[in-house]
Amino acid sequence: MTVRVALVGANGHGRWHRRVVAGLQAEGRVRLVGLVDLHPIEDEPDAAVPDDALTTTDHREMLDRVRPEVVVVCTPPHTHLPIALDVLATGADLLLEKPPVLSLAEHRVLAEAVQRSGRACQVGFQALGSAALAELTEAVVGGRVGTVTGVATVACWQRSDGYYARAPWAGRRTLDGRPVLDGALANPLAHAVMQCLAVTEGVTGSPVVPARIEVERYRVRPIEVDDTATLRVVPTVGPPIVAAVTLAGEDLVRGEVIVTGTAGRAVLEYPTDQLLLPGDPAPRTVPGRRGLLANLLDHRADPRVPLIAPLARTAPFTTVLEVVTAAPEPTLVDGERLVVTGADAERVVTIRGVNAVLRAAAEGGRLLSELAVPWAGTPHVVRLDQGEEERPPC
Repeated sequence: MTVRVALVGANGHGRWHRRVVAGLQAEGRVRLVGLVDLHPIEDEPDAAVPDDALTTTDHREMLDRVRPEVVVVCTPPHTHLPIALDVLATGADLLLEKPPVLSLAEHRVLAEAVQRSGRACQVGFQALGSAALAELTEAVVGGRVGTVTGVATVACWQRSDGYYARAPWAGRRTLDGRPVLDGALANPLAHAVMQCLAVTEGVTGSPVVPARIEVERYRVRPIEVDDTATLRVVPTVGPPIVAAVTLAGEDLVRGEVIVTGTAGRAVLEYPTDQLLLPGDPAPRTVPGRRGLLANLLDHRADPRVPLIAPLARTAPFTTVLEVVTAAPEPTLVDGERLVVTGADAERVVTIRGVNAVLRAAAEGGRLLSELAVPWAGTPHVVRLDQGEEERPPC
């Protein structure tokens, strides 16, 4: 049966979702019935807007008029909860972009709404559908790296000034009195953090329950959020998790998940599905990704098919995000430590030596402040098992 699908947030990253929907429509699995965006719908050569699809700026109007069965929500993170609640109230299933919500309180509200509605909620951590991630987890659980002593990620990207001018909420901590948190950890490199949580879940056999979270946040521009950060999550059970990421990198490191054990080290470059296991002569590509929307459709047809990224699986990420949200403003890195190239919207700022120190942090399970990095600050530490919080001195 063809499923009626709608998309809220049709521009920007929403164009990627439109291409996914177009592919499923060509297979006869879905029919696009509604597109919502506050701005005129942009052209997408690989996903033309069907003549009979409703286009509007009001998601409630769309829900009322076309009654979709599945709704993809790809709007700014601080708008997710109210739109998701409206979708569930109409009886539709939901594919909600990451991060799903910005706090544990919002997570609980959404989880309760999902349970009341009896509908499904999949979260847009598409890298969780990777066959390479599944193979890595199976190898780790099977003892290929021995006893796991640490899970980490390193990623070094670049973003221009134009990136931070793309939307009113870009680079902001709050907007109109509401939390936004468009930082490296929360948005573009959220997949790196979630991959580590997923691998650790595989090691322990249960979702990560953080006992202690430590975060250091830095910035190279007059923004309100981090573009560079190190994060350490110490679970109640399982190995520590470290994330070392930047949007001010010297050279591209797409994103690696590093699992260290007593018998060796495994590395997954998660954006490309390149996997290196102990004993392998070189990394190899592990083909195969299950799409989140296709998986949601399979789950609708047969509930015995598990969701790849159900809301409950993302609760540890929301816990981390809440701590990041409450952390002090990022430390400004400036002066001779920076290299500036380009101009206007193409202006890019990088930190000298940042790739090397982030890799050292990830591979050693350390924060930047523990590596004697000259521009590093004091970590923000929250002990969740004791309800205590450590803040840097004023």
